[in-house]
Amino acid sequence: MKLVGERRALAAAILIFYAGMYLVMGLSGALPPEWTKAFTAMGGVYGAAFFGLVAGYFWARWFAMGVALSGLISGAVSLWQVGPEPVLLVFAGTHLAAVLFLWGNAMAEPFDGQTKWRQRFHIDENAAHRLGRAVIRAGVSLPYVLLYALAPRPGSSTLEALVAVGAGALAISGVWAMFRMRTWGVLSLAGAAGLCTMAAIQPHVFAPLRGAALDLGAAAGVAAIALAGAVAPFVRPVARFLARA
Repeated sequence: MKLVGERRALAAAILIFYAGMYLVMGLSGALPPEWTKAFTAMGGVYGAAFFGLVAGYFWARWFAMGVALSGLISGAVSLWQVGPEPVLLVFAGTHLAAVLFLWGNAMAEPFDGQTKWRQRFHIDENAAHRLGRAVIRAGVSLPYVLLYALAPRPGSSTLEALVAVGAGALAISGVWAMFRMRTWGVLSLAGAAGLCTMAAIQPHVFAPLRGAALDLGAAAGVAAIALAGAVAPFVRPVARFLARA
């Protein structure tokens, strides 16, 4: 039994749990007020992944897998740094479970496996695979780029703040455009990757959070890698198009 509906329900339950958790943390006053925007945005990313799965959008499985992989990466890095804390094990384990629930051709059938959207946008199998890789990687990048863009940055310059906000705006608009099958979305993601790269190679800014310090440069670096990966599947087709022009 493939249990497609049950697996989708379990993955959606994990995503809405973390959406609610981040929103509550951001809006309840449990954290310093300067973290409200960052945690609310994180909740919004998980909420969008949940809504897409429930609504059955063709991009939803890809995007949800990317968001879950982002959480898995964060959990794995935290486990490596801190050790096998129960909370971190649950965090990493539930994100891994969400990825596994959404994995496979059977799970693709209700989403990207449908022929209706491919016919509408004139997408063949190869193009669908390229788009899928790009959306997954964009989903991985979005929590990191929003965390980098919206976290408090004491002591940073106005230019650094503008770069951060610009990276977040370009990443969000690029992901939205990719969902809408707009070509300019690739350029927007490439711009966000460039800004995140600039931030990652500069002296790192650390954001205080409950006695600890979050390395925003590291978040920007992970976002830059994932965003570059999202753009990579389109480099060769764009080069062929320009060569013919």
